[in-house]
Amino acid sequence: MKEKLAVITGADGGMGTEITLAAARKGFRIVMACFDKEKAETKRQRIVAETGNDKIEIQEINLSSLASVKAFADRLLERGEPISLLMNNAGTLDPRHIETEDHLSNITSVNYVAPYLLTRKLLPLMGKGSRIVNMVSCTYAIGRIDLPDFFTHGRKGGFWRIPIYSNTKLALTLFTLELADRVKEQGITVNAADPGIVSTDIIRMHSWIVDPLCDLFFRPFIRTPRKGAATAIGLLLDKEAEGRTGTLNASCKVKHLSDKFLHHPMRRTLWDETEKIVRNYL
Repeated sequence: MKEKLAVITGADGGMGTEITLAAARKGFRIVMACFDKEKAETKRQRIVAETGNDKIEIQEINLSSLASVKAFADRLLERGEPISLLMNNAGTLDPRHIETEDHLSNITSVNYVAPYLLTRKLLPLMGKGSRIVNMVSCTYAIGRIDLPDFFTHGRKGGFWRIPIYSNTKLALTLFTLELADRVKEQGITVNAADPGIVSTDIIRMHSWIVDPLCDLFFRPFIRTPRKGAATAIGLLLDKEAEGRTGTLNASCKVKHLSDKFLHHPMRRTLWDETEKIVRNYL
């Protein structure tokens, strides 16, 4: 029987490696969608050695470039192999404002627009029983979507990475809810995973003073990448999660979402405005 295929973005990161390990142990063929192929190869070799699963490949993707996302998706579409799992795991908390080649805020592109485009592009390869999981954050609760500033600068006003990150995670949560409704009849499940505060490189401040202090006094008391990844792994692989769709999950449990988010006024508008941005790549 042909192995099932899992696509995992940021598979060479802290939580991404744990998710890839879990899928490899279950016998999935895996596409590690990564920015740094050299770094990813080191992780791939480790995963193969630990699991005995050598059906793991690396495909390069740059989530700050919509052309790169399209090229990645087109390679998979050309192969035509059904996708069982899509894990939108990669994210950034860049301390700088960077405008991408698509005239987007880099944080907005990596955390939201690129996962939106990638998912939409790969949907033709997914069907009944396929699972999509988006890695969000508890910070969605303080997010705010002001258009068009959200796309170009991450927020209305000056650059401040924490609110921008929160805005992108709210956007990814709203995308999860909207997509879940749209593909439910196809038997595709779509859910969001909140990993909590996790000790990964994303929380680095890029300061020679702050980062060593953080490593000493903060990291030992927050979640390891393995614990942070557990919720997403459950949504991807557990029998109990089969058929569950349109939910936000934290600490391996469904988290109640208030009507404020379930019926958020930006939910449909954000979908439509994002589609306009990626239209030439769909």
